[in-house]
Amino acid sequence: MSTNNDELIGVYDADGTLVGEVSYWIGARLGRRHCSLCDVTHGLVSEKASWRDCKAALPLPFVTYHRNDMPEDVRRVAQGSLPTVVVRRQGIVSPLLSPIEIDAAGGILKSWWE
Repeated sequence: MSTNNDELIGVYDADGTLVGEVSYWIGARLGRRHCSLCDVTHGLVSEKASWRDCKAALPLPFVTYHRNDMPEDVRRVAQGSLPTVVVRRQGIVSPLLSPIEIDAAGGILKSWWE
């Protein structure tokens, strides 16, 4: 059974500032930047409907951060390997999906939870 603090946490390989968001968006369109978690959750300018549906079906809440605003406990577990998905259960953060595993999903996370 989950507690109020149990959650899945995704961390994008991008900065969450206005400059960071614009820089990533332009870089991604030019083929110079890539974040496979961004590919899963977002289209050109907004969250994908398929991601909203997937997120609603997950066993725990899924929250996201950017590399510049992730909590310190998540930063320690990620160790600079981004994007990443971790799980926090009863206050303990553990790795769940590496950048390679997120990339291998090809933009579809639903299969991870089935």
